Amino acid sequence: MNTDKRTEISTLGEFRLIEKLTSEIKPQHSSTIQGVGDDAAVLEYNEDKYSLVTTDMLLEGVDFDLTYFPLKHLGYKAIVASCSNIYAMNGTPTSATVAIGVSAKFSVEDLEELYSGIRAACDDYGIDLVGGDTRASMTGLAITITTIGEVGKDKIVRRDGAKLHDLICITRDLGAAFLGLKLLEREKIALGGVKNGQPKFDGYEYLLRRQLKPEARRDVIEELAAQEIIPTSMIDISDGLASELLHICKNSKCGARIYLERMPIARETYKLAEELHLDPVTAALNGGDDHELLFTVPLALQEKVAQLGYGVEIIGHITEESTGAALVTPDGSIIELKAQGFHGN
Repeated sequence: MNTDKRTEISTLGEFRLIEKLTSEIKPQHSSTIQGVGDDAAVLEYNEDKYSLVTTDMLLEGVDFDLTYFPLKHLGYKAIVASCSNIYAMNGTPTSATVAIGVSAKFSVEDLEELYSGIRAACDDYGIDLVGGDTRASMTGLAITITTIGEVGKDKIVRRDGAKLHDLICITRDLGAAFLGLKLLEREKIALGGVKNGQPKFDGYEYLLRRQLKPEARRDVIEELAAQEIIPTSMIDISDGLASELLHICKNSKCGARIYLERMPIARETYKLAEELHLDPVTAALNGGDDHELLFTVPLALQEKVAQLGYGVEIIGHITEESTGAALVTPDGSIIELKAQGFHGN
């Protein structure tokens, strides 16, 4: 380790950390169309289609707690999270590899349960499981999913295509997965040391489902295709709306305005946030793990997008780069959006 100069990771934040680590990496092959900097790498091996490749890692104690996260659900979620990155490029996932690090506390039966969730997700999303690796781990369970997909060259969507006056759209509500996590954490503490205790989940099943068994929005991608709508930019909402919108603004060299009264937040999210003395808007902006899609479309498509259904909501519009990215409250106040620092989710 370098001890001459030490910069704490937390001082950089996620954006700047990735940029610092990858700024000098240059493609060496003409087949590499897009490397670091989007939801998936873009490779050209076909005359009509691009290949898409994305990798996600989940670490025990950082991304999940097996006290309350069933292994079957964990396997399912790992595939969903990776698929969502392919959909964010307007692509279709086709195959995946799974690499796991396993400590001695896990049995063969435990791993069979994990893989039953992985297989179920692969079946649901039409993915071939084509390989992977298994290694011993000293610190618990680690899962790395690499998903490969494809997209027509005339259909690919990246983060860098948003244009002035484009509409900003999201799929379904935000913040529910974060509140589901907070509910699980609350009940873990409440039941600590209680033999055969029953967690109080009544009324919050939706929040639990959003955390434990999320969906990748294939339905939205298919509907956009059916309506012949190609977004100008798109990104997977895994780290919270604020971080993802800032990615689009940075890559597209633009600003943005989103409106608080247009942000879809579920009734259950509001209710539990009140119980836990949390701000539901903060959960929606920064909570993460929603695995919804954030995308932009030309203003001329406003009526067409408004009729999409599938939970698609128009929440704002793209502005000049000099205006920055901000949330506008009902009274007209402008709150600058900021990305969270480095974290595990």
